[in-house]
Amino acid sequence: MNDAPALAYIALGANLGDPQAMVQNAIAALNALPDTRLIRASSLYRTEPVGLKRQPDFINAVAAIRTKLSPQDLLCALQNLEATHGRVRSIPNAPRTLDLDILLYADQTLHTLALTLPHPRMHLRAFVLAPLNEIAPDLQIPGRGSMAAWLPAVAGQRILRLPVTA
Repeated sequence: MNDAPALAYIALGANLGDPQAMVQNAIAALNALPDTRLIRASSLYRTEPVGLKRQPDFINAVAAIRTKLSPQDLLCALQNLEATHGRVRSIPNAPRTLDLDILLYADQTLHTLALTLPHPRMHLRAFVLAPLNEIAPDLQIPGRGSMAAWLPAVAGQRILRLPVTA
């Protein structure tokens, strides 16, 4: 465990069951992780699937947290949250009840079999960059530069910010 909390960004997505409720519940659940506090969450976004196209659209968001969990412990906690929300891992890019990915953890770079930081494809996906830009427009991606500089590269990807519901 770290002494000072680290700022981390988490991508959330779902396209099975009630994906809006699933993502909203997962955002709330982030705040309940040990030694972790939710700082901010983006709006919800409807996005087209990546890879495996014949599946429902996704609901996506990004959350900023402060956590004393190490990157590896945070990954384990996120995978446990996925499992408690019914996530079954099958083929890559398959439909899912909940997907949680660590995008950034402070300014750390890391490459292990289980975890790569920053997330290796975050700069190529509108479903990450649009919500991330909403909550952290001045963010720098270690080794990649300004997050905002990558937005034009994903401009052709279909994404729709959903209206806030009461």
